[in-house]
Amino acid sequence: MSIVKEGKPYPRGAHFDGKGTNFALFSDHASKVILCLFDQQGSTEIERIQLKECTNGVWHGYVEGIKPGQLYGYRVEGTWDPANGLRFNANKLLLDPYARKLSGNIQWDDALYGYTISDDTDADLNMDDRDSAKFMPKAIVVAPDVLVKSSKPDIRWPKTIIYEAHVRGLTMQHPLIANDIRGTFAALSDSAIISHLQRIGVTAIELMPIHAFTQDRYLLEKNLANYWGYNTLAYFAPEPAYLGSGGLEEIAKTVDALHDAGIEIILDVVYNHTCEGNHLGPTLSWKGIDNLSYYKELPGNPRYYDNLTGCGNALNTSHPKVMQMIMDSLRLWASVYGIDGFRFDLALTLGRNENGFNRDHALFHAMLQDPILTRCKLIAEPWDVGPGGFQLGSFPPGFSEWNGDYRDVTREFWTGREGMLSQFASRFAASSDLFNEQHRRPWSSVNFITAHDGFTLHDLVSYNEKHNEANGEDNQDGANDNRSWNCGHEGETDDEEILALRAQQKRNFLTTLFLSQGIPMLLAGDELNNSQQGNNNTYCQDNPQGWIDWSNSDDSLIDLVGQLAALRKSHGAISRAEFVTGKLNEHGNSDVAWFNVNGEPMTNEQWSDPNNKAMMVKFVPPIKSECAVLVMINASHVTVPAQLPYCETYDWSLLLDTPLKPIPDQQGKDINLESRSIYVYEGKLIAEQHPPAAQDKAKDQTKN
Repeated sequence: MSIVKEGKPYPRGAHFDGKGTNFALFSDHASKVILCLFDQQGSTEIERIQLKECTNGVWHGYVEGIKPGQLYGYRVEGTWDPANGLRFNANKLLLDPYARKLSGNIQWDDALYGYTISDDTDADLNMDDRDSAKFMPKAIVVAPDVLVKSSKPDIRWPKTIIYEAHVRGLTMQHPLIANDIRGTFAALSDSAIISHLQRIGVTAIELMPIHAFTQDRYLLEKNLANYWGYNTLAYFAPEPAYLGSGGLEEIAKTVDALHDAGIEIILDVVYNHTCEGNHLGPTLSWKGIDNLSYYKELPGNPRYYDNLTGCGNALNTSHPKVMQMIMDSLRLWASVYGIDGFRFDLALTLGRNENGFNRDHALFHAMLQDPILTRCKLIAEPWDVGPGGFQLGSFPPGFSEWNGDYRDVTREFWTGREGMLSQFASRFAASSDLFNEQHRRPWSSVNFITAHDGFTLHDLVSYNEKHNEANGEDNQDGANDNRSWNCGHEGETDDEEILALRAQQKRNFLTTLFLSQGIPMLLAGDELNNSQQGNNNTYCQDNPQGWIDWSNSDDSLIDLVGQLAALRKSHGAISRAEFVTGKLNEHGNSDVAWFNVNGEPMTNEQWSDPNNKAMMVKFVPPIKSECAVLVMINASHVTVPAQLPYCETYDWSLLLDTPLKPIPDQQGKDINLESRSIYVYEGKLIAEQHPPAAQDKAKDQTKN
């Protein structure tokens, strides 16, 4: 029999002090909390300990002799009244929301549900009395934190280049990575991965969810799997499948290796909902611990959840203890594991209260004032499926946002749609119409053309329609509005003309992305010609269709990305810290100037002409001695006669072109912009000339 003392209500979770472990669990509506200890296999419950102390809703106790490695869970007693949002059932073993490491996986069984499953429409009201312990993963008491050793790269926002990747998908098929570490954190720190990231010049890798998540029952029954991981089971524990033999320290070592290579790590985090689904979902943790506190119930009908996320439930981020859980989780990953930033999935839900989305939500203020998190990069996905569920540009200063409008407009522009020039120019210039208020900066816009959700770049130029048959949903899942163009043939082809056009369109998209004001985000594998065979929703494809294919890589495309990244880093005209305004500076140059193909300033008529698909833009750097950048764009299907704009300040030289057909550098000369092309020029400042009188005076002084 263990010796139990009062313990402390904070910190929550299980904390070993060298002699014993303090356990603390929040439940405002429970009548009793029981700590359950298990053997090392997690199969036998060896002791139950009642936590008798409750301080401000936190049940706590200190158990002497409990060491790291101990497996545990909870049973929580209280009222069973689902119609009023109370779902306590002590027959169900519950995972500690603050669990730092997990043992075992969910073994799906009807006993995991708090109610007795049946065809009855009121089945969820009937309590199930079967014990779920043998089907549940267990939490593990861990040793005191092992901090990362490296210094954070601390890349400035203007110079940031993001690479969205999946721990497993990025590494499973890399030919130079050892088989025993593929798909794990250790593989991310392999020299083969790091050298590739350095070659393409990215400064941050944004990892899709690494928090422990569930394998959905309905997917397993179809011989599929939850691949993406947007179904969180534990916010403080890593996904066990991503841990190799190194344990939790493996994460710290991986972060150290990436930091030493000058690469930051951003985590995609899912605090908007949990894996417990709707009122018919399983009882695994929060639902059985304190359903009314943790979740948003449907107003006036707490039996049901307010499904703002499309995933069955939504966390009640307005509750102080739920907000504390999220903040504690973020601080753990930032301070213990050295994570540099977070991308918040369906971030609109995080800021919702009873009146809808509130940009001044307390959770946002808590993040922005926190001494640890305020130094992290914070990126919001500015939508969910609730009312008013698209709020691009509405997050408070301090947050950057995934710019879905940039993706849509850029895709439509390069497919040749008419009337897109003005919208394209706005997105190309960091979408100041959306973000330039309250002193926000260009990096508020995270620009992307492809992401994990949707077509890869290769598929974007190869398919007009989605092909999701492998998902087992009759091709009904995934987005229908892809704004893609297959260049004349659906899917793969041997037609050299189509292949050449597709390759050029890829170069156009990548060049556009890297030269746009704002922050570029590249989808991992786009530089490798990676294809998902037209599947735009590979959330359940934990197999070669979802993984990156390294065998189809093209050195020329990889080198182009590296060249574009280097150009962006070295040219302040592109990676600006301020929005461009078009106003003249003291040298007679504006920070941005837009020209027609004749090298003359664009007119209102030309901006509004639906048939106009070509233009030029000149970006002048904030530092006079740096080079300007001129970008010539032609999205039409025909060659367009053009002239470089006359400029007596800069001497222009061609840096790169997407049709791979260089054109002359001379100003005032007739040139041809190839169809569907971009030409990028660098402008070096011409030395200032002395006026004639000054030159004569200088000569006289030389003679004397």
